[in-house]
Amino acid sequence: MKGPPSTQTPPEPRLAEYGAAGATSDRRLFMQLLAWTGCADAAPVIDALAASGFEAVLYHDVLDPRGLALLTVHEDPAFFPGALRSLLATEPFAALTPRPELTMFGRTYSLGYEPDLDETLLNRPRRHAMNADWPWAVWYPLRRKGEFEQLDRETKMSILKEHGTIGMGFGQADAGHDIRLACHGLDTRDNDFVVGLVGKDLAPLSKLVQTMRSTQQTSRYLASLGPFFVGHAAWRSTPA
Repeated sequence: MKGPPSTQTPPEPRLAEYGAAGATSDRRLFMQLLAWTGCADAAPVIDALAASGFEAVLYHDVLDPRGLALLTVHEDPAFFPGALRSLLATEPFAALTPRPELTMFGRTYSLGYEPDLDETLLNRPRRHAMNADWPWAVWYPLRRKGEFEQLDRETKMSILKEHGTIGMGFGQADAGHDIRLACHGLDTRDNDFVVGLVGKDLAPLSKLVQTMRSTQQTSRYLASLGPFFVGHAAWRSTPA
């Protein structure tokens, strides 16, 4: 039997991204990483991407000598099943073998304290992904345990601050820089986030992952981490 209808007023959905001093924004970036194998020569792929005008990075897969991965960036999610899908249905992409286990898709987000939402949501992620001085990249998804979501906000922020302080130290040393994407409801494996680590050398990115292992978030509150894609940029679109 159905119970009596609720007389409570439902809370208004928080659809915007929130920053410091009550700032809000409805703009965000969507980013997708797609991977393939079976590529003996990336030159035709690079030519097709250059002609497309898309905002993108093409990586050589370090763990697969015939592997490639494509990072694409757009504010409109309809770009991915639209213009991007049409391009990928043509040669030379159609001849490649997809690796769907390495597909990652997410959106930029804020935590509520950022002083400049455009910098957080639009500018910094683009700058990190497209920086020609940072050719190395490690991309991976993660899912937190449900217990984390039951913690009060102050405890959550303390745990995230520990994580963030390590990342800030690596960034200030120009050893590694992050791109953080939320993927709630957007991932086939029910992951919560996608993380991209980029830098001028690969070893510091591995060191960054290693250092994060000791944080509360990683050691106590992660349910899963990976799979990892390790790549070196073969081509980037020209920044707008």
